[in-house]
Amino acid sequence: MASIRQSSVPSPQETEEQQKLRFQTELEFVQCLANPNYLNFLAQRGYFKDPTFINYLKYLQYWKDPKYAKYLKYPQCLFFLELLQYEHFRKELVNSQCAKFIDDQQLLHWQHYQRKRMALLHEEMTAQRALQQPKEKPG
Repeated sequence: MASIRQSSVPSPQETEEQQKLRFQTELEFVQCLANPNYLNFLAQRGYFKDPTFINYLKYLQYWKDPKYAKYLKYPQCLFFLELLQYEHFRKELVNSQCAKFIDDQQLLHWQHYQRKRMALLHEEMTAQRALQQPKEKPG
């Protein structure tokens, strides 16, 4: 992290290959922030007390820009990136029970989302079938 810059604009000294590697590394790291157990790991090892690391988290906020966010597979990482800007949240993550609670809440959200999405897809398929059925002529 010694080469942390304050913007997502590549430096002139950085080769295209280095830019690509930095992009991939930062993408992977930002997505790791969606894992509450990883956040707990970082907190327990004191990363959230390091001003350089805090500045790095601020720098990574460029991932909120749609031209970068479109590459994220786990968009909830942006929510955690935002929360990590707050010292109180960073301090709470040291507690394993906090990470467990967040993990449980995430799981409940996904389960609810999946059920609701399946219901919506079922309704849409039923509506499409109804439109495709030939209408009987009155005799």
